[in-house]
Amino acid sequence: MVSPQMVMYEEEFNQISAICDRLCREANSKVVFLVDKNGQLIASAGETENLDTTSLASLTAGNIAATGGLAKLIGEREFSILFHEGEKDNLHISIVAGRVILVVIFDARSSLGLVRLRVKKSTLELTGIFERLLKKIEDPAAGSPFAEITDEDIDNLFSD
Repeated sequence: MVSPQMVMYEEEFNQISAICDRLCREANSKVVFLVDKNGQLIASAGETENLDTTSLASLTAGNIAATGGLAKLIGEREFSILFHEGEKDNLHISIVAGRVILVVIFDARSSLGLVRLRVKKSTLELTGIFERLLKKIEDPAAGSPFAEITDEDIDNLFSD
């Protein structure tokens, strides 16, 4: 099945942004960002001023794709969580709802355990949002004020 194109509505975007902000704060991380699997940045929080978020988003999606290839070679469907440890900064990368990538950049002010704990909670919330978004995409008339208007109503409106 071909997955539908992701459409972001303001309400869901605001919810996603709030979750990213809270995760950044509660995990004591430097940066949190959410990327689609095509490498498009969806939302970010934290110290993003000095980061090339476009490149980070794109490279993160490429990393997930490459790691997915490795997973398939050894008989796994995917690796849903990745961790990269650096001298100063660390990356925690996880797949959310099979559709988007959640990235947390943190340093010595936090710990992998704290990040994993907070990411787990945020992932549940984000999964719910993306499931609702998918339903909206599959049935755009649901919740629309125009859903109950029929072709006959329109014809009657414009007839003499």
